[in-house]
Amino acid sequence: MDREVGRRIRHRRLRKRVMGFPERPRLCVFRSHQQLYVQLVDDFAGKTLCGWSTKDARLKSLERLGNVAAASALGALVAADAAKRGVTRVVFDRGGYLYHGRVKALAEAIRAGGILV
Repeated sequence: MDREVGRRIRHRRLRKRVMGFPERPRLCVFRSHQQLYVQLVDDFAGKTLCGWSTKDARLKSLERLGNVAAASALGALVAADAAKRGVTRVVFDRGGYLYHGRVKALAEAIRAGGILV
């Protein structure tokens, strides 16, 4: 089985249980080889509230954008921006990826920023 096919199967299985609401939106993660993308989604209204990626101009000082350090920096940025929007709790949608490496660093940095994941 191809790795991407397996990830999509895991993600579909995960999405059966994970749902975002206005008071607790879903924080979904997409991981490419060179970048990391994060979105806050209200599934009840069917809208994306906000999105971030390692392509953000505020992260241009980083040498590489696809590693654990970049994921931690992105997590701090997401936590700060989400707090400004009044979001204090999120449902973490890891997108079928293992909770390891960049995905784990992102979640821990968001928790350290004061958002309950």
